[in-house]
Amino acid sequence: MFRPEVLSPAGDKERLQAALMFGADAVYLGGDAFTMRAAPQNFTADALAEAVEQCHAKGVKVYLTVNTLPRNDEIVLLPSYLEKWDEAGVDGFIVADIGVLSLCKKYAPRVPVHISTQAGIVNYVTANEFYNMGASRIVTARELSLTEIAEIRAKTPKELEIECFVHGAMCVSFSGRCLLSNYLVNRDANRGECAQPCRWEYALMEVKRDGMYFPINDSKEGTYILNSKDMCMIEHIPDLVNAGINSFKIEGRAKSAYYAAVITNAYRAAVDEFMKKPSPDFKTPQWIVEECYKVSYRDYCTGFYYGQPNENAQISFEGGYIRHYDVMAEVTKCEGGYIFCIQRNKFYKGDELDALEPGKKPQIFKADEIYDLDGNELLDLPHPMMQFKIKSDLELVPGTLLRKAK
Repeated sequence: MFRPEVLSPAGDKERLQAALMFGADAVYLGGDAFTMRAAPQNFTADALAEAVEQCHAKGVKVYLTVNTLPRNDEIVLLPSYLEKWDEAGVDGFIVADIGVLSLCKKYAPRVPVHISTQAGIVNYVTANEFYNMGASRIVTARELSLTEIAEIRAKTPKELEIECFVHGAMCVSFSGRCLLSNYLVNRDANRGECAQPCRWEYALMEVKRDGMYFPINDSKEGTYILNSKDMCMIEHIPDLVNAGINSFKIEGRAKSAYYAAVITNAYRAAVDEFMKKPSPDFKTPQWIVEECYKVSYRDYCTGFYYGQPNENAQISFEGGYIRHYDVMAEVTKCEGGYIFCIQRNKFYKGDELDALEPGKKPQIFKADEIYDLDGNELLDLPHPMMQFKIKSDLELVPGTLLRKAK
């Protein structure tokens, strides 16, 4: 049985470090152009070359997003762009456009090409044609069921890898191809500038009654008619593997480093536990499932994997985000019976903290004794990025995150 790849988002250097520390097999990131996430900082040429070197030293692959739909005035810039990232040593280009695919094969022939979910691949004929055109991997449309993915796997060459999103935000439009943002605020979602109008609140207006609008009520909070739930497949690892999915992709290049750390860690741990004794009856340990609820998230669903989510797809209240935990500090070292930390949020002496180490079940402990680096006891930690220490016998690796339930 193959071991599925855990593929994590890396919107900038901080998110990259989080993904690396918490167990990603590969990361996907954007350069300074042609990327579907323009909001994150992304990577300059020098930063990407450094990132590739760092990832390769850890045995982690780097996939570069070149997945916008470029216009005429943009595509002339692409050949030099591809040559630059070929020289940087990236392990794959993620593309959505056939013209971009052809330029990849011409100007960076050594770099494998992955076909983005935006290409809308929903059948094995299309998958085979992309393979014939030189693609080494496809990212299926998110609208496919596991049964449909399994059929694509059965009717395509084994050399063609299949990558699927298993966690994160869902899009109301087919395979992410949407004009709503462009139409409403002149920000092109197909060129990385989506304003997420699907998350906005809408109402009906009667044309002959100017200024009179009618909320679309589903509950007392109103209805956000396009606001989809997030996907979470952490409890369905055997089904994903049995469908023949080679790479488990986590959405979230625009999300926080904390999100990248926690969700990467959860899927890393789930895959590792499954691979110890693969079985259709495998149950993801509860502590791993609970980790997916310790980030900022919308209500979860399983997307289209088990059929049309007609009754369980939308969120009716504003934004839809839920957050039960905050990061209080990051561990720098443990020495002499103390945990040395850098503060992230204010907390108090006696607070119960949740310590998350890579690949381990979180440990709960109380911060009964807190000191500054001069040995003065503290009652609270009011200053961001303050260095301090907690008296404890716990041995935690540097980079461990200390969290507190809200």
